[in-house]
Amino acid sequence: MTDDWRLWREAADTALYGEEGFYRRPEGPGGHFRTSVHASPLFAAAVARLLAATARELGTDTVDLVDVGAGRGELLTGVLAALRDGVAPGLGVRAYAVELAPRPPGLHPEIGWSAELPPGARGLLFANEWLDNVPTQIAETDEDGVARYVLVREDGAERLGDPVTGADARWLSRWWPLSRPGERAEIGLPRDEAWARAVSSMDAGTAVAVDYAHARGSRPPFGTLTGFREGREVRPVPDGRCDLTSHVALDACAAAAGGPAELLDQRTALRDLGVSGERPPLAQASADPAGYVRALASAGEAAELTARGGLGDFGWLRQRVPVREGGYCPA
Repeated sequence: MTDDWRLWREAADTALYGEEGFYRRPEGPGGHFRTSVHASPLFAAAVARLLAATARELGTDTVDLVDVGAGRGELLTGVLAALRDGVAPGLGVRAYAVELAPRPPGLHPEIGWSAELPPGARGLLFANEWLDNVPTQIAETDEDGVARYVLVREDGAERLGDPVTGADARWLSRWWPLSRPGERAEIGLPRDEAWARAVSSMDAGTAVAVDYAHARGSRPPFGTLTGFREGREVRPVPDGRCDLTSHVALDACAAAAGGPAELLDQRTALRDLGVSGERPPLAQASADPAGYVRALASAGEAAELTARGGLGDFGWLRQRVPVREGGYCPA
């Protein structure tokens, strides 16, 4: 434990990604919280359908799938299984996991593993709950209404530091203006830059970011920084023992990357990809009891993925990546 005061971005980066950071732990994120990937294989099947649609748009039968913030490879494993099981069994896939943690044992050998984005991907880049773990500076307005950086100690204690200036101040002015004493914001500039890098790494296709999100005009007045450990929300303390997360300004990320973009909620996105929480007709229970039970279970999982007030409220940013000069162009 240290008594040093640090900016939140630096403290969180060490706590999450340092040598003994939270995301280096062997149990991985799945040991502490449940994402859509863990909730149901229907999520991976939906991503598989999106990948197949992207391949058709590109006019190719071999496509790249890049999972950014891949955890322990759960999404890629599920997508490849869904493709083989009938979504698109003839589609060739080059699968890449982008993750700082070491490659987990037993991962399918066809999945590449790297801490860096693969250059020139042509297909689908998918980032599920990645941007919320890109650390940001925290700003808070003082009693005079001046936005100042928030400093933090390893035990979670906070105090105000210097006024926010430069690019951070410009970001706040454009995307999250603060005025009243005590208001807080997460300065999303590092996330904008991370997303723009991810999109620019591609030669063609679609990039998707999925996260809890908010938009300009409806930002939470006191920010959203929080912690998670062993399935429970906890006080955000940058000591390496909990996840540190905050909601994402996906509208700012979209603008930073440029190009055609669409913002929608997960409920809408998954329904577009064939995931519905509708119950099977009751008549099926007598005509096909086993099929009815399977369909009922699937409907329950779909309902969780699309639920209001839960996973269905996640934001989806879908960013088209036009064929870049020198990149692949379908005949």
